[in-house]
Amino acid sequence: MAQRPSEEPRDVVVVTGAGGMGTAIARRIGSGRTLFLADASRGQLDRTVAALTAEGYPAHGVLTDISDRAAVDKLARTAAGEGRIVAVAHTAGVSASIASARTILEVDLLGTVHVIDAFEPVAGRGTALVAVSSMAGHYASLSPEDEAALASAPAEELLSLDVVKAVGDDSLRAYMVAKRANHVRVEAAALAWNLRGARINTVSPGVISTAMSKAEAESPHGGHMLKMLDDCGSGRTGTPGEIADAVAFLTGPQAQFITGTDLLVDGGQAAWVRRHMRH
Repeated sequence: MAQRPSEEPRDVVVVTGAGGMGTAIARRIGSGRTLFLADASRGQLDRTVAALTAEGYPAHGVLTDISDRAAVDKLARTAAGEGRIVAVAHTAGVSASIASARTILEVDLLGTVHVIDAFEPVAGRGTALVAVSSMAGHYASLSPEDEAALASAPAEELLSLDVVKAVGDDSLRAYMVAKRANHVRVEAAALAWNLRGARINTVSPGVISTAMSKAEAESPHGGHMLKMLDDCGSGRTGTPGEIADAVAFLTGPQAQFITGTDLLVDGGQAAWVRRHMRH
């Protein structure tokens, strides 16, 4: 007897980070798909899964610390065991206003590498991974040699690189280096993903209206950050829905020839810094 469509495994979407961006992305690309959400906070994860389930999404929560490679491997295996992984949206991260330099490097830099490396073996034809980086990665000024090391060093050696150790206790510097590392790491990974028929990209949001950006705005450099939005002409923050739209595009059929690159979604702030800001 032939299987009814309802008995066939659904396509699978994985979203790391159950905050504002992660939840918006889950709603945008999770309809009709088995949805796995991963977060290091049990409370945040349970609240988000409950909300999505109430809205009709087949959502499952997996407590995951992305700085722990074994935990990310388990997440990848669990998701792959439920069906064909069509999209991975990696939003989990910490910001310079609330985390130490060490935590930023372990989560934003090393954690992103763990996600890329853990999901590559379970990626198949049509899988698309999008790692949420930041416009801060476009502000990092690194040598070609340092970028090459960040792009290709084994995960276990990353935190020992000279460019990483040089950030010291400077959280903002650690954040910029980590986010630039996301860009070059994805560039380097594109070949292996291409050979699997899969794609991998980054999205670099500017100032987006989330709880994390609120904490950034209230930090010592927050006023400067918000003033730059006015100076660059956008005059507003972005919304989580706008990042979800960008991720939906990059994981969707319209972007099948886009891989190994970054999509900057910042209202023109980085362009203003490069071409108009007086240094």
